[in-house]
Amino acid sequence: MTLVGWAQIAALFLAVLVTVKPLGLYMARVFSGERTMLSPVLAPVEKGFYRLAGIDESREQGWLAYTLAMLAFSVVGFVSLYAILRLQDVLPLNPQGFPAVPPDLAFNTAVSFLTNTNWQNYAGETTMSHLTQMAGLTTHNFVSAATGIALAVAVTRAFARSKATTLGNFWVDLIRANLYVLLPFAVIVAVIYVALGLPQTLDASVTATTLEGAQQTIALGPVASQEAIKQIGTNGGGFFNVNASHPFENPTALSNLINIWSMLAISAALVYTFGQMVGDRRQGWAFLATIAMLLIAGVGAVYWAETYGNPILTSLGLDPSMGNMEGKEVRFGQSATALYAAVTTGLSDGGVNGMHGSFTGLGGLVPMFLIQLGEVLPGGTGSGLYGLIVFALLSVFVAGLMVGRTPEFLGKKIEGREMKYAMLAVLILPAAILGFTAVSAMLPFAVASVGTPGPHGLSEILYAFTSAAGNNGSAFGGLTGNTPWYNTTLGIAMLLGRFAYVVPVMALAGSIAAKVKAPTSVGTFPTHTPLFVGLLIGIILILGGLQFFPALALGPIVEHFAMLAGQTF
Repeated sequence: MTLVGWAQIAALFLAVLVTVKPLGLYMARVFSGERTMLSPVLAPVEKGFYRLAGIDESREQGWLAYTLAMLAFSVVGFVSLYAILRLQDVLPLNPQGFPAVPPDLAFNTAVSFLTNTNWQNYAGETTMSHLTQMAGLTTHNFVSAATGIALAVAVTRAFARSKATTLGNFWVDLIRANLYVLLPFAVIVAVIYVALGLPQTLDASVTATTLEGAQQTIALGPVASQEAIKQIGTNGGGFFNVNASHPFENPTALSNLINIWSMLAISAALVYTFGQMVGDRRQGWAFLATIAMLLIAGVGAVYWAETYGNPILTSLGLDPSMGNMEGKEVRFGQSATALYAAVTTGLSDGGVNGMHGSFTGLGGLVPMFLIQLGEVLPGGTGSGLYGLIVFALLSVFVAGLMVGRTPEFLGKKIEGREMKYAMLAVLILPAAILGFTAVSAMLPFAVASVGTPGPHGLSEILYAFTSAAGNNGSAFGGLTGNTPWYNTTLGIAMLLGRFAYVVPVMALAGSIAAKVKAPTSVGTFPTHTPLFVGLLIGIILILGGLQFFPALALGPIVEHFAMLAGQTF
């Protein structure tokens, strides 16, 4: 580890911190229906959408109607994207002449982009036409992120209101999230990316002559526009197969930092938006402190592990001073790669600038563990916030049991009904991750997809289902996922991770909204103090992490200690 490396990490987190309050306040105004600096331009467009769609913006929905609207929108989104994928060969803007995407891969891809996962069992530059990339994948990068934001805002209103029967209007929140937040942000970042050298063209490719005189075909396309919303919406799906390791997606150290900042900006600011909308900004800062401590610890662990190096390679005569550079771009090095790996998995982004499967045992364990914590550091756009709220409710419930009082959070009493909804949501992830991993580790045709036998092979399977159910989308590498078994089971895991999680959360929000918001008293357990932050961190680690420890012990932990002993499998 070096001082320069830590300076880069510190600069990135400082840049995110600077934008948290202004962006958080802006989004609070947007979703409260207040006038913003973009209203003179965008308000008429917003009204036009309402007229075209027949939406009454003043008519709000209860939690069930809100959830059903989200589910109906998602079904239509899945069908439309699946159709684009299957009909790709007969649709326009296909200069490469790519064939239709096979049914199982089309199912996996449609579910992946629908759920904001962006798991990719294909190489984008050799599989997807320009129309598919733009009208199919990029569109879903916007609407899946906006759906997450809308749901988070609905949950926020549950705590801001007293004796309420409604949580807002899904269609209004969806349009505002796209129009006022994601679209302007994406346009600005895309222009910056073009200035930094990312392609933005409808040409299929360009032919170059190498130094040896050979001819090389270099894939092109509308890269900058997809890259911008890929990061801003915490989607993560790359235009190219190697994602942000590709120089056309991530050409310089500056573009790398902008990538990481773009991932964090909205998700971190939404935490402040929560505090602003519920009338307690200190709660937003407490959440932010929780996120920061866990995420920085993750970055530090990966950075240390990768700079420590691999004793097995050292014994073969490699210079240990450079640490472990396997699977990393030399233009980024360990610090920027460690930062990217921890942030993309603490979020639910899934973009990568290094191959996680090439990290050391500990370096590969940490990104997997960060996803297994529940994708709340700070998680995906919106989904991270409502996931963090679930852990906060579990924390106050535990605190209430310890002191013998009815737990409260922001003036709302948390009782048995709310805990049942919260635990149902929390148990979805381990059931999907561990269940599918166990089955895949036993089936010969599933094991045949593993690239490396032994503990690392188990890690490949475990990481795949962790990434899918956590709606992350990053891959450990090595696993051949483009098979009927993995395309189908990973797709099901994505659906469970998104919708089987959010439905009980919305039911929880409906129950909370109906409660009377009681004023704070001397007996109220404060949830904005360092004590609560420590309790929340403990609950996240215990409920989000320890249930996966046996599986981790058989995979990356074994691999780590074997590496220290100089053993290979």
